[in-house]
Amino acid sequence: MQVIVGTIGRPQGLRGEVTVRPRTDQVETRFAAGAVLVAEGRTLTVVAHSMVQGKLVVAFDGVADRAAAEALRGVELWVDSTEDELADGEYHDASLIGLPVVTPDGEAVGTVAAVEHPPAQDLLVVRTTYGNRLVPFVTELVPTVDLAQGRVVIVPIPGLLSEVPDED
Repeated sequence: MQVIVGTIGRPQGLRGEVTVRPRTDQVETRFAAGAVLVAEGRTLTVVAHSMVQGKLVVAFDGVADRAAAEALRGVELWVDSTEDELADGEYHDASLIGLPVVTPDGEAVGTVAAVEHPPAQDLLVVRTTYGNRLVPFVTELVPTVDLAQGRVVIVPIPGLLSEVPDED
């Protein structure tokens, strides 16, 4: 399975380095010298990385000047990955998308449509009959992710997955 680990931003300096918006918790591993990333069908080998003013800056083999770096702007960086690399309670987005969502009683309430990663906490986007709902990906609301049985259990507090009638 391939997972996205970052998106290339603007060039940094004149020697071909680029800023990268990381999309992984394993920055040190994924962007270590020698790491091979897939970018639009070609491979890029990391020469070095550093943090500059809070931004990840990466140098790739064969990207030697600002023009070559500019050509990479907006390119997504992917790696081959396995579930074995994850700690307990961690999941690749791709393994969650499409899973049925059920209540603790087993009632089907929707499907995981996407996973979002805003700064505060991860969110599951659950497609329901009421439209897409954002569910904080926390144990209190999502007590079970069962990849073997292919389902996600969500505690349906009022208003989370359904409409709540107005009390006038």
